Amino acid sequence: MKNNKTLCLSVLASSLMIASGSLTASSHDARAIAERLVDEVFQNSTLSREEQIEELLWFAEAAEPFRGMEIRTVAEGLAVHEFERDVMAPAFEELTGIRITHNIIGEGDLVDTMQTQMQSGRNIYDGYINDSDAIGTHIRYGTTINLSEAMQNEWADFTLPTLDLEDFIGIQYTTGPDGSIYQLPSQQFANLYWFRYDWFTDPDLMAQFEDIYGYPLGVPVNWSAYEDIAEFFTEHVGEMDGQQIYGHMDYGRRDPSLGWRFHDSWLSMAGMGSPGIPFGNPVDDWGIRVDEEARPVGASITRGGGTNAPASVYAMTKAVDWLHDYAPPEAAGMTFGEAGPVPAQGTIAQQIFWYTAFTADMIEDGVAVVDEDGMPLWRMAPSPTGPYWEEGMKVGYQDVGSWTFFDSTPEDRRTAAWLFGQFTVAKTGSLEKLMHGLTPIRESDIFSDQMTEMAPRLGGLVEFYRSPNESWWTPTGTNVPDYPRMAPLWWQNLAPVMSREVTPQEGLDNLANAMDDIMGRLARAEVFESYAPVLNEERDPEYWFSQPGSPKPKLDNEKPQGVTVPYEQMMEEWMAAGSR
Repeated sequence: MKNNKTLCLSVLASSLMIASGSLTASSHDARAIAERLVDEVFQNSTLSREEQIEELLWFAEAAEPFRGMEIRTVAEGLAVHEFERDVMAPAFEELTGIRITHNIIGEGDLVDTMQTQMQSGRNIYDGYINDSDAIGTHIRYGTTINLSEAMQNEWADFTLPTLDLEDFIGIQYTTGPDGSIYQLPSQQFANLYWFRYDWFTDPDLMAQFEDIYGYPLGVPVNWSAYEDIAEFFTEHVGEMDGQQIYGHMDYGRRDPSLGWRFHDSWLSMAGMGSPGIPFGNPVDDWGIRVDEEARPVGASITRGGGTNAPASVYAMTKAVDWLHDYAPPEAAGMTFGEAGPVPAQGTIAQQIFWYTAFTADMIEDGVAVVDEDGMPLWRMAPSPTGPYWEEGMKVGYQDVGSWTFFDSTPEDRRTAAWLFGQFTVAKTGSLEKLMHGLTPIRESDIFSDQMTEMAPRLGGLVEFYRSPNESWWTPTGTNVPDYPRMAPLWWQNLAPVMSREVTPQEGLDNLANAMDDIMGRLARAEVFESYAPVLNEERDPEYWFSQPGSPKPKLDNEKPQGVTVPYEQMMEEWMAAGSR
């Protein structure tokens, strides 16, 4: 199915480029173009055909001052951004006469390029699709366009009347403490628990598991159950259909992507942070503590942070042990990109930390985890939480790639880029984009008839995003003052932990101290316009343990009784209103 879809996209993109290349400003017939785009390109939409046409006509009129301009934008390598490049950019060019080069580069390169533009003031790209994880950076440096202000001022005449910000499911993650929106979501995906539903419902395996562990095989609610299940499939089952199988999948190579594995809420899933949605307050999922004025005051436990607290040490210990005990031997040498496709090969029983961005890979024709009818043999579910987790804390991570603009871009160029950014998320095409990339941004699209029809093939993706509990999965928050500088510290300091060169405590101590050092240096350099760090004086950890929330003292028992629930019961609870 995906190969056919790719072929169709290629043909469609080619036809769009041919059409756009033949148009001149004088030959534009905006309504005819809008009608053709609706009938041939954006056939799936929550808008009526006439509403789509009217929305496209607004773009054609608003873009008139910029006709003939060439704009450069950039995004990371995801299928949804390839759709923007191959289909939406040519459609926008045909409609508006603005030529768009929508580059696709690696996430690390994108962050580096963005940092260079912010620091140098030199315009490299006119618009970025940058993860909302950098929201703490954008609110502090004063170089990122405040979208709320711009939409009321310079972009008042260039903001789509039907943009409908309240329809965006991730807009709260791109909003600063001042209530202003700094980024506009373009794609969104979560990290969830993934498991082989066919194995978990096999009567023989169910009986064997309960005989060994004393409770039913099912979706794990806590890390104790996840560990038992990992051990069960690796050591007690061992082989299925003549293949060695494993109860866990992860990756451990010294690489920038290793950092994502941990600062994308791994410590928080274990229970390191403070309660608070969307971001733990006062201690977030990086372990950084802020004061009442949203100023970072420290990551290390001696300053009231949680990065090297007992909950974090527990989390890293489990990451190391599970990787070496229950994952394929080659996993320790893999990166994020190399490990991602492995569960689709049919030898993995479960994965505690699985990005829904891989959903499309899991439903390709011929992969080992779909049946002869193309239906998934797997399901996704909420990830289990560790023993330090408590009610009111976030449960997992969501990636929210969002349009971001800088004051170093000339105003006419960033306005034209703003128009293209809105075009990629407008209701005319957002559902079509969702059906190709499976990374939703709009509530209206999630509840569309088209997604209802697709839901059985997507293993729980649609149900997750329709659940009122979806908001418990959140990105990195506003406590992180400089994402580009601080994110590399994670893989640099935790790679030796994963390879067992240093202990979890040593690696986390190094990480926490490095983060405090950078925050202190940035504060002294006076580079922030607002919310600058003011580090706490170091104190005995026992003082902080006595304060509410995080950091938390070491538990006497870090492996309570394992708890599981049947998948069908979990789904009913997932879809019910209220807390997790």
